[in-house]
Amino acid sequence: LLLARLADLFAVLKRRALEHRDTLMIGRTHGMWAEPTTFGLMLAGWAFEVQRNHERLRRAVAGAAVGKVSGAVGTYAHVTPAVEAFVCERLGLAAEPASTQVVARDRHAEFLGSLALIGAMLERFAVNLRHLQRSEIGEVAEAFGAAQKGSSAMPHKRNPIAAENISGLARLLRAYAAAGLEDVALWGERDISHSSVERVALPDACLLADYTLDRMLRLVQHLVVRADHMAANLEAGRGQPYSQAVLLALVRAGKGRDEAYRLVQVAAREAAETGR
Repeated sequence: LLLARLADLFAVLKRRALEHRDTLMIGRTHGMWAEPTTFGLMLAGWAFEVQRNHERLRRAVAGAAVGKVSGAVGTYAHVTPAVEAFVCERLGLAAEPASTQVVARDRHAEFLGSLALIGAMLERFAVNLRHLQRSEIGEVAEAFGAAQKGSSAMPHKRNPIAAENISGLARLLRAYAAAGLEDVALWGERDISHSSVERVALPDACLLADYTLDRMLRLVQHLVVRADHMAANLEAGRGQPYSQAVLLALVRAGKGRDEAYRLVQVAAREAAETGR
């Protein structure tokens, strides 16, 4: 189910990336104007991250799909390995090559870690969409229903509630990954300190990941992209986003790099201060 969610999100991001492959916008590093890019390129980077998480989760699922029927301490003292092989095959599991009373919990920690990475990825997307929706930037916006309210007190508000929701849920997924790591260190052949944790962490983390992926899917699917605002913000830089191109042109014309850098830096500062 989670792998299917990731595949669906990849498909939507790919479609919207191609849709906006020529939608110019200002790139930002440290939250500040950098160089021109396209919104399509931003979405393409996100799509490939989804693809990596799909592969990561697929490996983690395979790593956790392991069983054991080897007795109280894993010695096969009262059951033969043939029984374990038969049961595991019927359940679609691999047999743990050397077990104790339980399957080692590093496998489950890896699975929870992969869900936490999915959450971290979705939070990265959400945080950037929240920044781009800020009133003074206004380059994207979450879809907003005709009867929807952004604030009970301020009728003008259109808040990025889905992205904020996703950011919050990612924190829970990270917390469950930490709990999974705590479950690895069991005493001897087993104790049950992991058991109470897993009864909550494993199903809840899966449900959270599923819901968060679905929320991001719908957010991207219906995202309002304001290409006119992107173009206006690019123009507002008064040429500053092209400073590296000017710098390199001066170097090619024979200026020393440091001298050219200083010239362009002074011109860029003047453009910022005067609006020219």
